[in-house]
Formats: sequence, C-alpha cells, structure tokens
Amino acid sequence: MERRKALGLIAGTGAATAAASFTALPAFGEESGRAGGATGQGKTKDACTFALDKNVKRTSVRFKNRYGIEVAGDLYVPKNARGKLPALALSGPFGAVKEQSSGLYANEFARRGYVALAFDPSFTGESGGTVRDVGSPDIYTEDFSAAINFLGLQKIVDRERIGVQAICGLSGMALTAAAADSRIKAVATASMYDMSRSMSRGHEDFYTREQRQKVIDYLSRQRWTDAETGTFARGSHEVLVRASEQTW
Repeated sequence: MERRKALGLIAGTGAATAAASFTALPAFGEESGRAGGATGQGKTKDACTFALDKNVKRTSVRFKNRYGIEVAGDLYVPKNARGKLPALALSGPFGAVKEQSSGLYANEFARRGYVALAFDPSFTGESGGTVRDVGSPDIYTEDFSAAINFLGLQKIVDRERIGVQAICGLSGMALTAAAADSRIKAVATASMYDMSRSMSRGHEDFYTREQRQKVIDYLSRQRWTDAETGTFARGSHEVLVRASEQTW
C-alpha cells in the first residue's frame, strides 16, 4: 500500500457536555493577556478572523517545547463548565497562525465542551524561533507534544481524554506526534496534506529520482552561500525544477 493511502484518519469524539459554574483558570491573565510569568503584550481583540463565541473564554498563553522555543497559543475554554473536560491541541495549515482556521476550530470545540488550544508552530506567528518561517517537521511534531504538556497541566483537563486536531500541512506532524506520544488518545485531520513528503519529493511526487538529487545539490550549494554571507536564503518549501533538470 502506498504511503499516502496508509496515512488514514484516526478519529475520536469523546465530547463532554458543558455544565454550570466554571471556575476561572489559575495563573492566566485577562482574555487578551499572556500566561502568568510570560513577557510581552497580548494581541488586540480584533486580531482573529472570526468572532469569539459568547459562551467561550479565550486566553493568550505561552509554553516552551523541549528545544527551548516559546510557543504562542490561545486557550479556548467553555465559560459554563465544571469537572474534568476533554482537551484538544490544534494547529495548521502550514504557515498559518492561530488567529485563523485553527482558532476557529478551537472556538467551535470549546463551544461544544472541550478545552481547546490553538497554537502557532515554532518560527511562525507569535511563537519563538530566531530564523522566521522555517518549515521543520520534527520541531512542529514536538510542538504538538509540548501543547499536550501544557493542556495536561491544567486542572480542568482530563489527561486521559486529550487529542489533537490538525489542518492541511500540519496534519502529518500531528499523526507523527500521535504515533510517538501515547498521551494523545485521538487524532483527526482536516484537508490533510503530507507536507514532509512534499518537501522531499515535490507536490504529488513530481520529482524524478534525478531531480531529487539535483534539489539536494542545489540546497547544499546554497549552504555555502549562506555560510559566506552569514544570512539565510528564503524560499518555498519546494524547489522548482525546470524541464532542463536545472533548479532556478
């Protein structure tokens, strides 16, 4: 079976119904503030591309992954809830930020009784990482596990009911995280795209074996240029290859 067909959807619902009298989370700031102990300013209230549900509280939070990179997230919690709730970590699409579709998903899940954490992957949005807009599947995978760490430390979260929801290009990283981290009890994807394979083989595997080697050679030569100039070249996650087999 080819790899893309083997990457199936492992869906889990485990939804809980919101109940009355939710107690505010400890150590968090106000709705547009950062987590306790973090630095910097929170986002403006109109930064998101969607309206916050009236029954949901959104809190800006920060946590670190095991590489020491600070990951920025928005935590969505039902206003009227009690007891231990199921939780979800959400991210994607590739290059997108938490104020877009992952936040919209989180808002909807919280409306339905979940604690939902939408986060910016490392090097993206408000998250840390010195070189911006880096596409790193291994670090993005770790970001999901770091988000699980954060969720599991919240008193209102049931550690045995934590899952991940990923969108488009972050879906492969979510599946990888779920395969390596048994704390993740369910994983679901939306508009899944295998970004790691796309980086190495081109969109829909359009690189030939010879072109793949030429891409490797091109990127290797670029390392000399970067080392000599002390800068990092920016470019697409896929290197275009001309019909003449020469990269641009």
